[in-house]
Amino acid sequence: MEMQTVKFYQTGTFTVGNRLLDENERSVQANMERTNSLNSGHRACQGCGEALGARYAIDAAMRVTGDKLIAVNATGCLEVFSTPYPETSWQIPWIHSLFGNAAAVASGVAAAMRVTGRSDVRVVAQGGDGGTTDIGFGCLSGMFERNDDVLYICYDNEAYMNTGVQRSSATPPAARTATTMAVGKEPGNVFGTGKNVPLIAMAHHIPYVATASVANLRDLEFKVTRAMNVHGARYVHIHVPCPLGWGSAPADTIKVARMAVESGLFPLFEAEHGEVTGRTRIRHKVPVTEYLKLQKRFAHLFGKTPDQERLDQIQAIADKNIRTFGLIDTELAHG
Repeated sequence: MEMQTVKFYQTGTFTVGNRLLDENERSVQANMERTNSLNSGHRACQGCGEALGARYAIDAAMRVTGDKLIAVNATGCLEVFSTPYPETSWQIPWIHSLFGNAAAVASGVAAAMRVTGRSDVRVVAQGGDGGTTDIGFGCLSGMFERNDDVLYICYDNEAYMNTGVQRSSATPPAARTATTMAVGKEPGNVFGTGKNVPLIAMAHHIPYVATASVANLRDLEFKVTRAMNVHGARYVHIHVPCPLGWGSAPADTIKVARMAVESGLFPLFEAEHGEVTGRTRIRHKVPVTEYLKLQKRFAHLFGKTPDQERLDQIQAIADKNIRTFGLIDTELAHG
């Protein structure tokens, strides 16, 4: 059979493999030399977005550093499911810190490497949204202010999933959690609360800030690679759906994550020293309802009489993100 040139539809897919590409063009996960830093045998739920995000991110960081990487992990789902004593799925030097001080511990590790002359050994801190946007927020801000040579990765599943799905400051409006129940005149989490840590990180004018999604592996790997090629404080915020807490099907994790991006609710962008330097354009804009309907935590918005007022409010949030970050090419949209 005559050899064919690889076509876009074969290489521009969302699949991990892409083994039709040359080796230097493949994703880290498609390479047999990947480190599998978070190995099999952990106890994450089926379809866990955080397990995917951590695997993708740390393997990418290991490739950049030549496998000279130390990870500091806050308490949370990632720590609990990967290290049930006396077992571990981590294949790298890995430290479990308290819930709120991962950034501080990582700063100490980076300082120790510097004092001992091991500038070749790099440091990553990891935490969920609870340990990042809430409990560890002060330590994180301090790390940013000092410009410590640490990459902090937040795996954002939008609630305290490990302790029973309680609201965090990353929980979206109208979402049902154990502490924002679907009762009352306005069920679910209230509007206007929480904080946007990527924007707060940008306000510290640190060298690099980015958002990423498990739905876009190449973009995620690119941003982690970019971050590890920079010194100083860096922050990558990865959106990781949680089937258990969100009430989505385990098989739909990537679909749900992609809908968050394509609706505009989770914009993908990069920033350097406080200025946005790049964004991932939305390929096919979808209404927020297509994203919300996949999750039982928003089921109360779609009863016999849909809560159109609050659905419109959520759509307005997505539309504002699209305008703010320039996620749609207006010339192409009107072409």
